[in-house]
Amino acid sequence: MSDAVLVSARGAGRWLRGHPWIFATDLLGSPGDRAGVVAVRERNGRPLGWALYSPASQIALRLLDRDAGATIDAGWWRARIAAAIERRAALATRATAHRLVHGEGDALPSLVVDRYDRWLVVQFMSAGLETCRGAVVDALRDLAEPAGILARNDAALRAKEQLPLGVELLDGSVPREIEVTEHGVRYLAAPWDGQKTGAFLDQRENRVAVGAVARGRALDCFAYHGSFALHLAGGAREVTALDSSGPALERARANAALNGFTNLTTVEADAFEWLREAERRRERFDTIALDPPAFAKNKPSLPAAVRGYTEVNLRAMRLLAPGGMLFTASCSFHLGRPMFLDMLQQAAQDSGRRLALRAFTGQPSDHPEVLGIPETGYIKGAMLEALE
Repeated sequence: MSDAVLVSARGAGRWLRGHPWIFATDLLGSPGDRAGVVAVRERNGRPLGWALYSPASQIALRLLDRDAGATIDAGWWRARIAAAIERRAALATRATAHRLVHGEGDALPSLVVDRYDRWLVVQFMSAGLETCRGAVVDALRDLAEPAGILARNDAALRAKEQLPLGVELLDGSVPREIEVTEHGVRYLAAPWDGQKTGAFLDQRENRVAVGAVARGRALDCFAYHGSFALHLAGGAREVTALDSSGPALERARANAALNGFTNLTTVEADAFEWLREAERRRERFDTIALDPPAFAKNKPSLPAAVRGYTEVNLRAMRLLAPGGMLFTASCSFHLGRPMFLDMLQQAAQDSGRRLALRAFTGQPSDHPEVLGIPETGYIKGAMLEALE
């Protein structure tokens, strides 16, 4: 690898405008086939800073530091991670599970660190970052003093970096289940084999918001482990947790028992089919949480995803009782805010209901969405009220 990587004016412009990525098409010559930390310069030799280099990825460079005089060593990683942890200090009083590092959102590109009580789950999402694994783990061990650190390196994104997929214990020990508390609600996270790093931490504050308006008969659609259902159960008379996965619903029932909720029942069924049947039965719900999986995994899948989102939302809208509240969300990055709102407007028109937009939400503070880096944000949420 050369001492410095030269990039085109277009690539340099992305950094100057605040986006941390430079693509392989903007590299001037090949910097080699070994991943790692590299100095970056413009064609004229002007230094731009330091980056993580991934030779097999379309995202060739990920900005680390604009200071060309910086030294990217163990001390650098410790200071940057310490700053990210400090920004979340207040969260510890409200939730024992939260994100400590949100990749580019914390100027720590391709690094994800989630805390589950006394344990940490990490993801190294680029080849360049993998070469810094030792410094990252040492910093986390020192700063967070965890009982164990688990690497959930089974995300498909790693395949694009030509990195192996798998789950690996990096330090100490990590149990198969971890009990955590979220604004007074207890649930079991599954760090070894659960979705993401063990739970959906990015919907935490939205769950609290739904719980605050929960009443009467409630429905948690695409419930998974019942995270929304648990918050609904605190205010609703009865809650139905709907999901297609039997094992996920088994954990939802365990979570309900953990909190002493006896008003939560589970239904294993395809959400689309069940909602259509419920409409035929003229069922009504006073509160509905609709948090489907990412239907749009990529841009080509977006048209079909929009159709799916539109249908599932209009079905939920038709099930709302007069005055009922629907919280609906999308975690598809490719479905942006304008398209999300357009979809809801179309679904409302198709449903024949008059619905008011009471709130528009996003991600919690531990998942910072940085202006100018759209990839740091993906959650869109809306609280809707049936006016009649």
